[in-house]
Amino acid sequence: MSDIGTLGEQLVAEWLQTQGWVILHHRWRCRWGEIDLIAQQENMGKEGTRENHPGTFSSLLAFVEVKTRSKGNWDADGALAITPQKQAKIWRTAEVFLAEHPDFANIPCQFDVALVNCQRLSERSHYKNTASFLLPGAIDKALQVPPVQLGQPVLVAGYQLILQHYIQSAFESISG
Repeated sequence: MSDIGTLGEQLVAEWLQTQGWVILHHRWRCRWGEIDLIAQQENMGKEGTRENHPGTFSSLLAFVEVKTRSKGNWDADGALAITPQKQAKIWRTAEVFLAEHPDFANIPCQFDVALVNCQRLSERSHYKNTASFLLPGAIDKALQVPPVQLGQPVLVAGYQLILQHYIQSAFESISG
């Protein structure tokens, strides 16, 4: 049986890549905690050229917390699990990441939250639902697979996953 948290993180990573993000780290750990995904997005100008204006940033760093939940969960699909204490822990972990990776220290950062719905499929329902597709990382790369889309089901390892919400800048940095 696959870890559904990991499957949710892989789904979000695939979606971020379709949105122009580069995944730098998956499950980055330090003594303060873990950050599910660390991603970087380069700002693109007109006709796909990189913008680089004096006094502006040409990149953005996202620290992403992924919450994967089944139906009937107690915490609003994971949104209620992002408590002030959890936010502070993610913030401290991000500070350690930036201290260990000074090349990213001057890049604007945001703290995002991704909420993924997960449903275990029975053998029959797995084959009945033809509108869904397999997660690209889980199958032969030679096959053409539609990109992950917000709100659309993806089948992988006997589960149906749906990226329900992606909340950019879900919380601000915690000071003190």
